[in-house]
Amino acid sequence: MDPAAASERARQVAALVDPARLRVLSVLVSDPDGVHTVGSIGSTLGIDRPNATAHLRVLLDAGLVTTNPAQDGPAYIPSPDAWIRFGRMLVPARGRVPSAMTTMAAAAETGLPPVIQQISSRLAYRFSSYFSKETVQRYVAESYALLQDRAKVTRHLPSLTSRFATDRLSALATSQGLHLSGTPEVLFVCVQNAGRSQMAAGLLRQFAGTRVHVRTAGSQPAPVLDDMVVTVLDEIGVPILAEFPKPLTDEVVQAADIVITMGCGDACPIYPGRRYMDWPIADPAGRSIEDVRIIRDEIQERVESLLRSLGFDVPES
Repeated sequence: MDPAAASERARQVAALVDPARLRVLSVLVSDPDGVHTVGSIGSTLGIDRPNATAHLRVLLDAGLVTTNPAQDGPAYIPSPDAWIRFGRMLVPARGRVPSAMTTMAAAAETGLPPVIQQISSRLAYRFSSYFSKETVQRYVAESYALLQDRAKVTRHLPSLTSRFATDRLSALATSQGLHLSGTPEVLFVCVQNAGRSQMAAGLLRQFAGTRVHVRTAGSQPAPVLDDMVVTVLDEIGVPILAEFPKPLTDEVVQAADIVITMGCGDACPIYPGRRYMDWPIADPAGRSIEDVRIIRDEIQERVESLLRSLGFDVPES
């Protein structure tokens, strides 16, 4: 962290030293779709208007809130920095919601192929600072079961299991506050995780580099990526051939600061403290290459806008 960034972060932390301002920001983060004016915030927290105004002014000066016009005066919303740096801290923590696969995977641990057991042992060592061996075994077994369930070709299943389980365990560590990187976490979700979400992720990685950490998932993942999507991204020098469709799991949502859905309806669980966005973008599946190029360009515009909203410069196209 450079001196300017450290100074800005210290100013934001100082603004939140007052418990009343923490409560103000918590109200905004916990109900991001509400219209929060000075009057409504004061009423919710039981503080008078002058005090509510003073607290909001400090949060505005620290860059933790911004305003939108509203009928009863400006409406206050959390800034991108507030979402990314403090969002998860300001809402009650929730434990992992067990999936139906967890019990099945735990029961199947002893019956896993030797190569998957080796992956489990390796990851147990890698994540030993965060999780017990049993937790890692359960995640590896569940990841293997989730991928095996839809695999048409199993030759690469062990390596995909290793990557999927590693990503899930990393997300779990982030969601539980065990790993704090300070890097914005963005999750793209579509139905098959073979087209729109992969395009968005590839473009964001290309433009943002290490400034943003990106994950993808699908509510009903396809076996493989859409060839047309790979082609149109290759045309502009964005590689995604190494990616693969992954099922949506709870911990990757909890790890995200920003969750962007694309046509998957209500499949994505809602957790307070995350910024949710929906991009109504056409599904490229089965479309001509000309249509897929149009979809790619629309996603690129949205990705560039997202980057700007996070305060990052966007490279010239």
